[in-house]
Amino acid sequence: MLNAKITGTGSYLPKKIVTNKDFEATLDTSDEWIYARTGIRKRHVIAEDESASSMAEIAANKAIQAAGINASDIDLIIVGTSSPDRVFPSTACLLQNKLGARGCASFDVQAACSGFIYALGIANQFIRAGGAKKALVIGTEANSRILDYSDRSTCVIFGDGAGAVVIEASEEPGILSTHMHSDGQYQDLLYINNPIKDQKQWGDEAYMTMHGNDVYKVAVKTLSRIVDETLEANNMAKSDVDWLIPHQANIRIIASVAKKLNMPMEKVVLTIENQGNTSAASVPLALDQAVRDGRIKKGDTVLMEAFGGGFVWGSALVKM
Repeated sequence: MLNAKITGTGSYLPKKIVTNKDFEATLDTSDEWIYARTGIRKRHVIAEDESASSMAEIAANKAIQAAGINASDIDLIIVGTSSPDRVFPSTACLLQNKLGARGCASFDVQAACSGFIYALGIANQFIRAGGAKKALVIGTEANSRILDYSDRSTCVIFGDGAGAVVIEASEEPGILSTHMHSDGQYQDLLYINNPIKDQKQWGDEAYMTMHGNDVYKVAVKTLSRIVDETLEANNMAKSDVDWLIPHQANIRIIASVAKKLNMPMEKVVLTIENQGNTSAASVPLALDQAVRDGRIKKGDTVLMEAFGGGFVWGSALVKM
């Protein structure tokens, strides 16, 4: 059976930066308060003429160039996003048109902050089963469009951006395993109402709502369990993992997972301080940064994990 290997990475962050200090004028908060509780100093926010698909296009082109292929070579596009340009067509279809990769299968995955991990897992199965040879997998989020900027519990946490990978069929080891889970009983702890007003069971306001303390407690427990599950599935010890790329939600959650792995924070790829929580984009953004700055090298074993509203959570163990 063929393996699916990451052959290129790319990312994009909007130019506009909003710092913690910027929130002090409109909210009862401070740089010290936000940083102490989240590990965030600033985040990027899209311009009026930008969108999830436009950010994805830039990240995708960088990944395609890094892989040394053409957009026309891609036979599968999967986009993880909770802030799509439209209800439909999918952001993946809009991206496909922008790239000129017409004819291939393209669709979105809505798994909140775990969207990229879910999309990567699906693409891995397509390639291993022979249904695709070159896939483009993206996490892209225009979170600023779905935030209530009077809600201190959410607006200071999230940022915008996109990250992308190209994965190709290969004889070499690549994606060693992916693991995905969900538990809908927690649906009211982190959610966004349906903006389509005729669906009367939902409200008219389409803003993110989060009960942070409850989310934190469940996230720590589930991510600790999925670390064990991932290592056991591959008959690996904690010491076999070279790098941890976590979802950049909260520095305390990240530190908890690193402790579970007995991994020093120097081996954890962190972007949260300067990017905030970019939801489905956070893992591929961090991956691209660590690949391009030379920290992650060919042959390294990387554990990626994420947790998001649903609740949904997942992991991917990858040989680069």
